[in-house]
Amino acid sequence: MTLDFSKAEFIRSAGRAEDFLRDGLPQFVFAGRSNVGKSSVINRLVNRKNLAYVGASPGKTTQVNYFLIDRRAYLVDLPGYGYAKVSQAERDRWAKLMETYFQQEAGRITAGVLIVDIRHKPTANDLTMHGWFRQTGCPEIVVANKLDKLKKSQIEPAFQLIRETLELAEADILIPFSAEKGTGREDLIRALLSHCGA
Repeated sequence: MTLDFSKAEFIRSAGRAEDFLRDGLPQFVFAGRSNVGKSSVINRLVNRKNLAYVGASPGKTTQVNYFLIDRRAYLVDLPGYGYAKVSQAERDRWAKLMETYFQQEAGRITAGVLIVDIRHKPTANDLTMHGWFRQTGCPEIVVANKLDKLKKSQIEPAFQLIRETLELAEADILIPFSAEKGTGREDLIRALLSHCGA
């Protein structure tokens, strides 16, 4: 089985546990902080300019967005975290939704994709999300976005810092990615497909 990631359609936003999709299709779950370029990574993955922005309008920031890929798998876009301008009440709602999501949906996650900024050390929030993925037991793929912002000599040290901070083993997948240029897209697709029998 292969998946055509360019065949993507928005299905729903879930703001409550009863709205989570549970139809048995593989679910690739994407997480990352608000300014890491998560929407851009998703849009590059599906070769669309604005697919992920469906869930980016005000009021959707605390919701889980589901996109159907090739009618055979879901790309699940979790709300971006760590956005300083959001109220405490909003952050609390997000935290509660995420807690519920990971408690109830752990067995449905085919693979988790944690997007970090290659230019910076992963944040405390990145570590929390990394821990949640680990606790579910699902395979995790770490995507280091904004590769195009670094000089070649900076890439290896940046990679090393991410590996050390997240305590990644040699076998763990860390993909250099540029949503701007498309670098890493094929590697990410291969990594995702390797976890759904494709």
